[in-house]
Amino acid sequence: IQKLCDRVASSTLLDDRRDAVRALKSLSKASTEKYRLEVGIQAMEHLIHVLQTDRSDSEIIGYALDTLYNVISNDLEEEEQEENLPKQVDDLGSQFTEIFIKQQENVTLLLTLVEEFDFHVRWPGVKLLTSLLKQQGPQVQQIILVSPMGVSRLMDLLADSREVIRNDGVLLLQQLTKSNAAIQKIVAFENAFERLLDIVTEEGNSDGGIVVEDCLLLLQNLLKNNNSNQNFFKEGSYIQRMKPWFEVGDDNCGWSAQKVTNLHLMLQLVRVLVSPTNPPGATSSCQKAMFHCGLLQQLCTILMATGVPADILTETINTVSEVIRGCQMNQDYFASVNAPSNPPRPAIVVLLMSMVNERQPFVLRCAVLYCFQCFLYKNQKGQGEIVSTLLPSTIDATGNSVSAGQLLCGGLFSTDSLSNWCAAVALAHALQENATLKEQLLRVQLATSIGNPPVSLLQQCTNILSQGSKVQTRVGLLMLLCTWLSNCSIAVTHFLHNPANIPFLTGQIAENLGEEEQLVQGLCALLLGISIYYNDNSLENYRKEKLKQLIEKRIGRENFIEKLGFISKHELYSRAAQKPQPSFSSPDHMMFDHEFTKLVKELEGVISKAIYKSSEEDKKEEEVKKTLEQHDNIVTHYKKVIREQDQELDELKQRINTLTSQNEQLQATVTQQVSQIQQHKDQYNLLKVQLGKDAQHHNSHSDTFQMNGIQMEEASKLKEELEEWKNKHELLQGQLREKDSVIEKLKSSQLEVGTTEQSLQTSKSGGLEHNNELQKELETLRSQIELQSAEISKLQIENQKLQVMNTTADPALGDSGATAANNSELEGRLEQEIKELKSEVKALSEEKESLKQHLDSSSSTVAILQDEKSKLQQEVAESKKEQDDLLVLLADQDQKLSALKIKLKDLGVPVEDEDDIESGDQGDEDEDGDEEEQD
Repeated sequence: IQKLCDRVASSTLLDDRRDAVRALKSLSKASTEKYRLEVGIQAMEHLIHVLQTDRSDSEIIGYALDTLYNVISNDLEEEEQEENLPKQVDDLGSQFTEIFIKQQENVTLLLTLVEEFDFHVRWPGVKLLTSLLKQQGPQVQQIILVSPMGVSRLMDLLADSREVIRNDGVLLLQQLTKSNAAIQKIVAFENAFERLLDIVTEEGNSDGGIVVEDCLLLLQNLLKNNNSNQNFFKEGSYIQRMKPWFEVGDDNCGWSAQKVTNLHLMLQLVRVLVSPTNPPGATSSCQKAMFHCGLLQQLCTILMATGVPADILTETINTVSEVIRGCQMNQDYFASVNAPSNPPRPAIVVLLMSMVNERQPFVLRCAVLYCFQCFLYKNQKGQGEIVSTLLPSTIDATGNSVSAGQLLCGGLFSTDSLSNWCAAVALAHALQENATLKEQLLRVQLATSIGNPPVSLLQQCTNILSQGSKVQTRVGLLMLLCTWLSNCSIAVTHFLHNPANIPFLTGQIAENLGEEEQLVQGLCALLLGISIYYNDNSLENYRKEKLKQLIEKRIGRENFIEKLGFISKHELYSRAAQKPQPSFSSPDHMMFDHEFTKLVKELEGVISKAIYKSSEEDKKEEEVKKTLEQHDNIVTHYKKVIREQDQELDELKQRINTLTSQNEQLQATVTQQVSQIQQHKDQYNLLKVQLGKDAQHHNSHSDTFQMNGIQMEEASKLKEELEEWKNKHELLQGQLREKDSVIEKLKSSQLEVGTTEQSLQTSKSGGLEHNNELQKELETLRSQIELQSAEISKLQIENQKLQVMNTTADPALGDSGATAANNSELEGRLEQEIKELKSEVKALSEEKESLKQHLDSSSSTVAILQDEKSKLQQEVAESKKEQDDLLVLLADQDQKLSALKIKLKDLGVPVEDEDDIESGDQGDEDEDGDEEEQD
C-alpha cells in the first residue's frame, strides 16, 4: 500500500499513476478490514490530490472515486459480515468521512465531479456523496447548502437518461433531504414533485419496482412535517396525479410484495398531507382537493373491494379516516358509501361489524375504531344519525337490517372485552360535545332477557360495572359514563336515581387493591367527581353537600384526590394523549382514548377544587352559576334577538338598496321632467311673445287685406279706364284715317288733331299717376313681408338661445328636483303644469297654423297683384308706343300742313295765321264738345 501510494504521488507517467490507483481500489475491496483501514489512512490524501490534478483523465478519476467509496462506505457483502464487525465498521466509515469533509473544498470538488456527464466519473461520484451523507448527514448537508448551486446540481441527476444514475440520484436525494427543511424546500422548488411523479408513472405506479418505492420515500421526506412543501404540492395540483395510484383493478389476486410495499407508501403519502398534526387550514384544503379529484372515492372502492391484503386494507382504513376527519363534505360522502352486498349495507355498518368481531385482526379493529372516531369528529349530523338508530322510534322492527347503534350495543355487552372497550369508546365519540344527544340516549331501553322488563342503557352499563367484569371492559364503560355525564345535569340525575351506584363507586375507591385495579379506582373517582360537579341538587338524598360528606367519611378527601390522580400518572394515559390514532402494541394496552384524555385534563383540577369547597362556597357558586345561567339565558335571548335584528337589518338594507335605486331613478325622472317643464315654460314664454307679435302682425295683415281690397277696386277701375282708352284710341285712329282722307279740310282736321293731342296728354298723365300709386302699394307690401320674415328669424334665434340656456340650466334644475320635499306632490303639480302647457302649446300651434294660412293667402294675393301689375305695365308700355306713333304721325301731318300752307301762299291762296287757327280750333272744340254731349 505504501509503495502504491508513493507511485501515485511521485510517478510522472499517467499510466503508472492510473495502475497504482487501480491497485489501491482492489485492496480497498479486499475481505480483510485491515487493508481498508491502511488504504484509508495512507492513500486518502493522495486520492484527493488525484481528483484535483488529473481531471482530464476520466479513468483515473473513476478509480479514485471508487477507492474512496470503498474506504468510506460500510456496504460489505453479506457473507463477509460477522456479528462483531458492524459497530467497528460504522465507526471506521464515519471517521474517514469526518477526515474527508474536514476540508469543505473536498465536498465542493465532489459536486463538480458529479456534474460531469462521463458515466465512469458521475456514477462513482454519486455513490461516494450518498455514502458521505449516510455517515455524516447534517454536516455534509450544511456544506452542500452553502456551496453555490449545490442542491440544483444534484437535481440534474433526476433528468439523466441513464437509469442507474437516475435511480442512485433518487437515493442520494433521499439522504440529502433527511430532516433538513431548507434543503427540502429547495429540492421541491427545483421541480422535484413533477420529476418524481413522472418517474412513478413511467415505472407503472403501484405495479412498479423498487424505483417507485425510492421515489415515494423521497416524496415522504419532502412532504412530512413541511407545511410549505405540502402547500406547494397542493397548489401545484399534484394531489390530482395521485388518484391513478389507487386504481388497482378487480384482479386483486396478483399482489406482489413490491406492490404491497408501494401501495403502503402511497397511502402513507396521502396521510402525510391530511395528518391531524398539520395546521387545520392546510389539512382541510387537502381534504377538499382529495374529494373533488375523486381520490377519496377511489380509496373507498379499495375499502369495499374483496381480496385486498389485510395490511393494505388496514392502512386504507386509516387513510380514509384522516381524509374525512373534521371535513363535513367528506364525512357526508363516507356516510353514503355502500358495500357491494345484497342487500347493500352502509360502509360504516360493515366496518363496525369487523370492529366487534373478535376473529378479525387486532390492527384492523383499531383502524375501524379510528375510522369511526374520525367520522364523528366535529360531525353533529353523523352523531345524531348514529344515536337515532338506538332510539325506539327508529329501530327496524323486522330485524332484517342491522344498524350501527345495534352493533355498538351488541359489542358493548358481548363477552369479548376488546369489543366492549371499542364499542364503549365509539359510543362515547357519538356523544362528544353534544348535550342534546346525551339527553336523548337516556331514552334507550334494552331487553335483557325474556320475561323481564326492559332496562335503560345507563342502568345496564352500571349493572355490568358492578358485576366485576374484566378491567378493560370496566375501563371502557367508565370512560363512556364519564363522557355521558359530563356537562349534562339530567344524565347525572338519572345516574344518581339508582341507589346502588354511589355505594358501588365509594366502595371501589375506598378499597386498597392492586396496581391493575388502581386505574379503575381513578376512573370511579372521576365519575363520582363528575356526579358532584354537574349535580343540580334535584335529588334530596344526593345533593352536592351530602355527597361530599360521604366522601369525607368513607374515603377521605386526600385519598380521593390521590386516586383521581392515578389516571393522569398512568403510562398508557400519556401514550394515548400523544395522537388521535389508537396505536397499541397489544390488546392489553388498549385502555385510554385520545379524546378522553382531553376530558380528564379539563375536569381533574375542577373536581379537586369542588371537593374542598365548603357548603357556603357551594351556595355562592350555585348562585353564581344561576346568575351565569340567567346571564347565559339573557345572552342567548339577546343573541337570538340580535340574529333576528340582523335578519331584519339585512332585509331593511335590501329594501333600502331597492328604495335608493328607485329613488335615484325617480330623481332622474324628476330632473328630466323639471328640465322638460322648464323647456316647455321657455317655449310657452316664447310663444306668448310670438303671439303678441303675431297679433300685431295680424292687425297689420288685416290692414294689408283692406289695402288689397282697395287695390282690387282701383285695378277694376283702371281696367275700365283702359278699356275706355282703348275705345278712344280706336276712335282716334278712325279720326286719323278720316283726316288722311279729308286733307282738304285742314282746319277741321287741325282742330280735331289739337283736341286729340290734349286728350292724349291728359290720359297719359292720369295713367302714370295710377301706375305710381300701384307701385308704391306693392313696395309697402314687400317691406311688410320683409319685416315679418325678419321678426320670424329673430324669434328663431331667441328660441335657440333659450334652448342652449335650458341645457346649461339642467344641473341646477336637477339639484332643485333632488332637493324637492315631496316627490309625489311635485309629480302631481308637474303633470298638471305639463297638461296645461301642452294644451296652451296646442292652441298656440293652431293659431300659428292659422296665421301661416293667412300669411300664405296674403302672399298669394300679393303674387296675383304683382302679375296684374306686370300686365298693366305691359299695357301702359304698349299705349306709350301707340302714343309715340300718333305723335310721329301728328308731326308728319304738321310738316305736311306747313308745306301745304307754303304752297297755298305761293299759289296766292289766303292762309290764316296760327293765332287765328288756334282760336278757330278752340271754337271748333267747343262745338265738338256740345255735339258730343248731345250725342
